[in-house]
Amino acid sequence: MDPEVWRWVWLAAAAAFIVGEITVAGTFFLLPFGLGAAVAAVFAFSGAGSATGLFIFVAVSLVASVAVRPIVRRLDATGDPISVGAERLIGQAGVVISDLSAGADRMGAVRVGREEWHAESVDGVDLPVGTAIEVTDIMGTRAIVRPVDSES
Repeated sequence: MDPEVWRWVWLAAAAAFIVGEITVAGTFFLLPFGLGAAVAAVFAFSGAGSATGLFIFVAVSLVASVAVRPIVRRLDATGDPISVGAERLIGQAGVVISDLSAGADRMGAVRVGREEWHAESVDGVDLPVGTAIEVTDIMGTRAIVRPVDSES
């Protein structure tokens, strides 16, 4: 294959691996290959041959794979997949900042930590401003809450 073509092959491979890492759930599996292909592309654009590019790709991918293993182990050790996104709020305490009423036409608001969320009570009861609450669920962009002194 023409050395000019390898430049674009490595560049496309780097893009594919990096986009794959971003879109596929997992812990840094494709990133080392993306880094290896990116470095191989740099060498190919500087005039290195295809054998050199392949060697660089393999070497950098191996070194990067070994380098990210401690990070992967540390991330896997935390093990709590609910600690990301809105789901992390489930079980958290907060306070009502805008009355929650049983009427379906008006939704109240709560503050959980530093965030404000549209909210409704779990059993449809009215909750006035200042009521201490606990988040029981997240449904789309609203929090489902219950008063903390409730026996639910």
